[in-house]
Amino acid sequence: MKFENPLDKVRRLKQVQPKWQQDERVPPGQFVTDKFPVLHYGPVPKANLAKWDFRLFGLVESPVHFTWEEFRALPATQIMRDIHCVTRWSKLDTTWEGVKFTDLLKYVKVRPEATHVMAHCEYGFTTNVGLDVLMDDDVLLAWNYDGKPLEPDHGYPLRLLVPKRYFWKSAKWIRGLEFMAGDRPGFWEQNGYHMEGDYWKEERFGW
Repeated sequence: MKFENPLDKVRRLKQVQPKWQQDERVPPGQFVTDKFPVLHYGPVPKANLAKWDFRLFGLVESPVHFTWEEFRALPATQIMRDIHCVTRWSKLDTTWEGVKFTDLLKYVKVRPEATHVMAHCEYGFTTNVGLDVLMDDDVLLAWNYDGKPLEPDHGYPLRLLVPKRYFWKSAKWIRGLEFMAGDRPGFWEQNGYHMEGDYWKEERFGW
């Protein structure tokens, strides 16, 4: 009788999933890539962490500001999720570390009329997300990707991660979250992208 080396079994179990299993995870119109494409509009911001801050404002009892040191001292969470870009690429099993949005809410009292959030980023870029979407347990304000600090092209020092929406909703170079009563379009939505961005419904564009 031939016995399987335990190490060989571990290696076998870690092999890439069969394509039929991948297909169940890939939304319509997407293709899987091992790369992490870089897509943004305009130049890449240069972060000055000594002057950097993060704000929670809008429909809150009292606005909150964090310095970089204060933000990095918040409890951290690691997750693994698939990500899907509106430009049709998908990347599976990406790993992130940061502060869960739901944990961040422990530091601010949101008024009951708030229904949506506007993510505010460097250079005035914005994108809107429903508050109910952000309440998912895997939404992060992330500073690490794949065990390392975010690269500048991917949002260093901090980006929003909203795994259940097209990736433009995971705003790069984020500096604050504004709580709003009702929805309004951000920069990307004003320029044609869908207000919701649900990739299973292929909500790519708003026209």
